[in-house]
Amino acid sequence: MAWRIGVDSGGTFTDICLFEDRTGRVEVWKVPSTPDDPSRGIAQGVEEGVGRVAATPAEIGYFGHGTTVATNALIQLKGVRTGLITTDGFRDLIEIGRQKRPDLYDLQADKPEVLVARDLRLEVPERVRHDGSVETRLDEDAVREAARTLREAGVRAIAISFLYGFVRTEHEETARRIVAEEFPEAFICTGHEVAPEFREYERMSTAVVNAYLGPVMQRYIRRLAERLAGLGVTATPHLTQSNGGVIGFDAAARLPVRTVLSGPSTGVVSAQAVGRMAGFPNVITFDMGGTSSDVALLAGGQCGLASEAVVHGYPIKAPMLDIHTVGAGGGSIAYVDSGGLLKVGPRSAGADPGPVCYDRGNTEPTVTDANVVLQTLNPTHLLGGRMKVRQDLAKAAIGRLAQRLGMEMMATAQGIISVVTANMAKAIRVISVQRGHDPRDYTLMAFGGAGPLHAARLARELDIGRVLVPRTPGILCAMGLLLTDLRADFASTRLRTLGPSALPEIEQAFAALAAQSTAWFEEEGVTPEARRLTRTVDMRYAGQNYELTIPVPDGPATAATLDRLAEGFAAAHKQRFGFVAEGETVQLVTFRVEAAGLVPKASFQPQPNAGPDATDAIVDRREVWLPEAGGFVVCPVYDRDRLHAGNHIAGPAIIEQMDTTTVVLPGMVARVEPYLNLILEAA
Repeated sequence: MAWRIGVDSGGTFTDICLFEDRTGRVEVWKVPSTPDDPSRGIAQGVEEGVGRVAATPAEIGYFGHGTTVATNALIQLKGVRTGLITTDGFRDLIEIGRQKRPDLYDLQADKPEVLVARDLRLEVPERVRHDGSVETRLDEDAVREAARTLREAGVRAIAISFLYGFVRTEHEETARRIVAEEFPEAFICTGHEVAPEFREYERMSTAVVNAYLGPVMQRYIRRLAERLAGLGVTATPHLTQSNGGVIGFDAAARLPVRTVLSGPSTGVVSAQAVGRMAGFPNVITFDMGGTSSDVALLAGGQCGLASEAVVHGYPIKAPMLDIHTVGAGGGSIAYVDSGGLLKVGPRSAGADPGPVCYDRGNTEPTVTDANVVLQTLNPTHLLGGRMKVRQDLAKAAIGRLAQRLGMEMMATAQGIISVVTANMAKAIRVISVQRGHDPRDYTLMAFGGAGPLHAARLARELDIGRVLVPRTPGILCAMGLLLTDLRADFASTRLRTLGPSALPEIEQAFAALAAQSTAWFEEEGVTPEARRLTRTVDMRYAGQNYELTIPVPDGPATAATLDRLAEGFAAAHKQRFGFVAEGETVQLVTFRVEAAGLVPKASFQPQPNAGPDATDAIVDRREVWLPEAGGFVVCPVYDRDRLHAGNHIAGPAIIEQMDTTTVVLPGMVARVEPYLNLILEAA
């Protein structure tokens, strides 16, 4: 047998998904994460997972991995001491940023900590103009002196970012060579390498973040590779990028900034596949874990790709799936603010100590504790019995919070759920209503360990009529690693007016990007028949400061190409902003190519219809607090593993499985579709 394995390492749990190519058998497993050394939890999960299927690590033919190492290091400011070498006069750009406050009316708002101290930001004489001409040649002696200074200062990583370094790369390349000669043990990266696009501040920020995270990711990848080799895993490991594709460990160690949304991206990739299988192309994904909730909008089965994002206050120019994150997870802590109001998150209890009911020393109530008290979650155990929980401790913690609020304990527990639901609904409105999409036209797909637990109420809050819960929602991100391809993105900024004179530039730009793609295909060993290229261009009206990404048809650039681009831009602008500026000049800004190397993927077969009767799957009955009923209601508890295609379940009901719990509210019915996904709708 040959097993394909996907591993998603989150803040609370590490999820393992195993798929056997020949039979289509799927097995899932969860182990607690080990934040002090994530590779330890991964190795434990892989070892236990392959043991469950009576396989050996040597039988693993593919290993895919999604991680939050880079994200957490950035959020917690646990990167390395970093230096910056830049153009004379520009060392403070990284601190000045843009004249735009994220919170316009908050006079007390704190800016994120600058990742490079001012004395470690060194300037060297050089200047390239916007057209690529050299105004001032690079002073190589100054670069050499800067490298020596930074070495003496004890930095471990150096970012090199020069003005218009993406237009003419020679100066950055020369500086990199000199720094490597003087300081070979340092992690070194250049602006044109990590973000070959315009906007100097964002490109410098991306280079600095990449350098800041570089040694952290290198150390993590080295440890993980050693642990996998120690287990006997011989498959070449791959790591998920923020764009939803995977790359080899070597590339990830060189460009860690490309992995800051590694974990959430695979969930979206998996959701795209599940939505297609179930016949629902328009989906809003809702991935609720222990620390946060990630939401994304899939129109026509595809998630949009953003070329830039702000992660914990730091601009990053790297291709990312358009995912919005809010600090609302099972471990989110409930508290009373200075005004006496109940608040939930973004602070989280994490994996250690975790919620109060885990009995690991935490005393502050969390969302998970509220669900244990309400008994929507099993009040005695989780993970199919492997993890015991203490309901008495959860009740005591929420009781203390209730006293501060002057409320009853059960009302307080339900209040925690209501607050976190409102937080998640707000996040979904950001990616839907605020961008011209009506959430009522979409299916809510709930996954993550806590997503199905809250999905029904969230759908009612947003007036969404259908909820889809995948077959293995708690490990969907891990499953996504078995459904994605190798992927890399290449870009080139060339500001041109849309018109016949731009045709040669379009041809040249995409030819250069195609050549870069070919080099990457060769490096990754992608066969010619498995290679795919997707072309897009960022466009805007002249004078605008924001661009929209528009698909570019294959083939030579012709007048028909220009017409397609004009039509696509007008439609996208009206969708996003509500109007089309007739007669205004349209500009082509940044040309992009997405290179995909197709790999064999897990595939699933529909199951025969077993009829609507699901009584054989009932394993228990328990009282569940339901505000819709005004108190406790005895609900049947179903074992999801015993459900079959065609089964119907009338709410109120609880559906339990190893990796999550699904709540079916009164007035709803859940049905099992042919691929064993759950569909929740109004009865």
